[in-house]
Amino acid sequence: MIREAARDAGVPFLNIVQACSWTPVRRVPQGDEMRYLLYTTLAYGGQGISYYVYCHPGHTGGIALPDGTPTPIYLALKTLNREFVAIAKALQQIESLAVYHAGMTPPGTQPLPADAPFRLEPPVPSLAYNPPERVRGVLLGYFGTAARPSHVIAVNLDYKADAGFTLVGPAPLETFDATATTWSPVGSPRADLQLPPGGGKLVRLAH
Repeated sequence: MIREAARDAGVPFLNIVQACSWTPVRRVPQGDEMRYLLYTTLAYGGQGISYYVYCHPGHTGGIALPDGTPTPIYLALKTLNREFVAIAKALQQIESLAVYHAGMTPPGTQPLPADAPFRLEPPVPSLAYNPPERVRGVLLGYFGTAARPSHVIAVNLDYKADAGFTLVGPAPLETFDATATTWSPVGSPRADLQLPPGGGKLVRLAH
């Protein structure tokens, strides 16, 4: 909903995600879950990320303790924030065109079409989604210009397990190293991706 509203208005959007607990029914997220929250935000076209809460009385977790001591979430975000900024910058000049789910398709999401220009091999089988179980599968965020997708963010939706799969495009591909901020040619239309729990990878058609 937020992605569609931002596209309609022609403005970027920022996502504020949970980084603490303030009630017994809300637990403190851990590092792999933070990775999931950042990469799914990117795949949906988000250009900014923020956290509730940095530090506040009555809240546990967050980014720092009241005395300034960094939390485990801070240590995870030291790396994840840099990855987020690098990928968001790489996508700033193109549009979020579509977002597809392979595997589980929670309400409001779109399944990956059979004729999608970027697809998964082997195909991820459809799974029933029964909340409150966690979502599993692969998220593909398409980006490009003039309704022509040239970039894809592939995200492992399982924040408790690694995932490996092959992304197949219509032409030779390149992958983005979000740490070094460099592109590397794959040499074929097939990119073999190994993603950590909740992790993602930016891929584009080779220039």
